[in-house]
Amino acid sequence: MMMPHVLLTVMVCLGTPGAAMGDGPVTATDGASLQAVIDAHPGRMIFLPDGDYVVHETVRISTDGTGLYGFGRIVQENPDAHVLEIEHAANVRIENITLTRAKGKRDATGHGVLCSDVRGVVLRGLRVVDCRSRSAAIALREATNGTIEQCEVINYKRIAVDDRTEDPVHWGYAFNAIDGTGIEVKSSTGTVIRDNRVVEENLRPTPEVKERFNLGALTKGAKPSTQGKFAAAAFANQYVSNWHQGSAILVSGSGVHHTIVSGNYLQHCAQGIDLHSDNVVVTNNVVDHGMIGIKGTHGCRNLVIANNLLTHIDMWGIVLNPGQASHYAEEATKETPARGQNVDAGTIIANNIITDYGYGEEFWNYGGGSYAMAFFEGQLDTNPPLTDVIIQGNMVYNTGKDGHVEGDKIVKEGPRYRYAVYVGPWGEENDPGPTFPRQLHFQGNLFHPGSEGVSNVPLTP
Repeated sequence: MMMPHVLLTVMVCLGTPGAAMGDGPVTATDGASLQAVIDAHPGRMIFLPDGDYVVHETVRISTDGTGLYGFGRIVQENPDAHVLEIEHAANVRIENITLTRAKGKRDATGHGVLCSDVRGVVLRGLRVVDCRSRSAAIALREATNGTIEQCEVINYKRIAVDDRTEDPVHWGYAFNAIDGTGIEVKSSTGTVIRDNRVVEENLRPTPEVKERFNLGALTKGAKPSTQGKFAAAAFANQYVSNWHQGSAILVSGSGVHHTIVSGNYLQHCAQGIDLHSDNVVVTNNVVDHGMIGIKGTHGCRNLVIANNLLTHIDMWGIVLNPGQASHYAEEATKETPARGQNVDAGTIIANNIITDYGYGEEFWNYGGGSYAMAFFEGQLDTNPPLTDVIIQGNMVYNTGKDGHVEGDKIVKEGPRYRYAVYVGPWGEENDPGPTFPRQLHFQGNLFHPGSEGVSNVPLTP
């Protein structure tokens, strides 16, 4: 027996800004009312249809479960305000919208989006465009189980002053710089940073840009200049060469651990992936055109750096070193509580490819005296040494031998790196010190020799 056809009618209710729970989606209509709509509908997802939502103050979310989605653009006209801030809330979602700044006000002091004291926040498909600031375009602070995925950060850098006068013991100077960070995670646990694109097209480290903004020249800082331990050359020359600052992705801060950085595409960066943290998996990322590909310092324990492609890097492809913030475990005193060790140890570097080395935009500044992989001593004699590192299955490929086109000719040349691998002091002329790296194990790598050879030390299994 055949059953009669049944006609199902689906009713779709289009909501209004004042829609109540159960009456359909909550929709924002313009920037002027956006904050009011968010405040009037705590715990709801707010739909932003296509169009511009111009705001003059930071858009704030501070209630669990609230979020924004759609294809609208929030345009911030106040360079001192963040575009969006999420604080003291759980399970907030921001999906597919665009955050940007008004023309003429794109160089700013605020973040694109700042998430602080949050749990389970999800930023997915977010576009942060022309939010140019020393403050990161996307920032996660004191967050638990946060996710940043499939987001785009485009043009996040600005001209700034890198002020190190706050640390007169070690530095004590300030200088003109390109600075800015795409995605920054600080003092957070359980973070996933996956399948994002961070690209800078606006401000590039060319000789013309250096001359235009007098980059690297020492200048006034917040405090008087004082020559610190690492500042002799800077004061003698009144100049530093490391004027390209910031990172595409930065994972840093006390208590930050258990982080996944995977599948990201990072282009035209100073540092691709900058780690000052423990228990991090860094896999399947592409860093194209950068001063540094991947860096771990200031106490990085138990890293997995695997299956990454690093191309057109000009200073260091992969670098590990104990920075000045690393230290041994310390017993409590009358003045200070006990603190655990902060060491650089227990890391695996596997199956990475470093190629086209020296063919980026900063070779003119660093000139081939650098290394595709570098494992340095501590910055201070009191730093615990880098130890217990497995380096296996990696490739450093000398692109120069294959030739490149110059005019109508193919030009073949030597490698644009000094060693494929360097282990030792800061400066080849210096004698090894008490923090010389220990227990580095090299297995099954393919390293094309640099201009001085494969390595400055024997590479032992």
